[in-house]
Amino acid sequence: MKLTGNTIFVTGGGSGIGRGLAEALHKLGNQVIISGRRKGHLAETTKANPGMKSVELDVKDAANIAAVTKKLIADYPKLNVLINNAGVMHVDNAAGAVDEAMLMSTITTNLMGPIRMTGALIDHLKKQEHAVVVNISSALGFVPLAMAAVYSSTKAAIHSYTLSLRYRLKGSSVTVLEIAPPWVQTDLLNSNNEPRAMPLSEFIAETIKVIGTGAEEVLVERAKPLRNNVGPNEGALVTQFNDMMAQSNSPST
Repeated sequence: MKLTGNTIFVTGGGSGIGRGLAEALHKLGNQVIISGRRKGHLAETTKANPGMKSVELDVKDAANIAAVTKKLIADYPKLNVLINNAGVMHVDNAAGAVDEAMLMSTITTNLMGPIRMTGALIDHLKKQEHAVVVNISSALGFVPLAMAAVYSSTKAAIHSYTLSLRYRLKGSSVTVLEIAPPWVQTDLLNSNNEPRAMPLSEFIAETIKVIGTGAEEVLVERAKPLRNNVGPNEGALVTQFNDMMAQSNSPST
């Protein structure tokens, strides 16, 4: 992916990884438009980054996605990069009764949201000389965190969807990237001050460098041990990982 001269739309761009990516790409000379549900976060981010634009969007709402993307295309006809970043993470208990509200919120935000966003913009992106769809998955899509089973499952599904999307778009002008973050200091499960998580600024800096190499799967070094899942023997790795996390009583993201 070229790192400058793009018109980029970032979902969930008002905080965390989304804001970090938006600000880094903005500084590199791209027109960046961020979206989210929280007006205050959007206003704070655009104020801190003159020239950055924002639009309110709830990725759980199919009608809202359709309306917003239609206006985006009209207002920014050169839009050529979509970053599907918006996501939620909750603790759950796969061995207990299902919390329906949590289940539907997580699936509609983390999985249906990116699929709908991509579907709404893909015909426009195909018309651009160089276009990119970036899906944010997670290292937990390869080694699930049992205390966040639904979240981990949606990220595994996003990885699978990304592979299919990339295959279907081969030979087109649209490149498909996947960013699989490790545990990063964000507000997901209150990890902002977690010393074992990767500082957000370090994650963003390393991620931008990897994106610039042309890699289709964007991995920082800290994500590679989990990404390099041992395949058919993954059960032992999953057990080891979750035993370690249970002992610490602290979540990963």
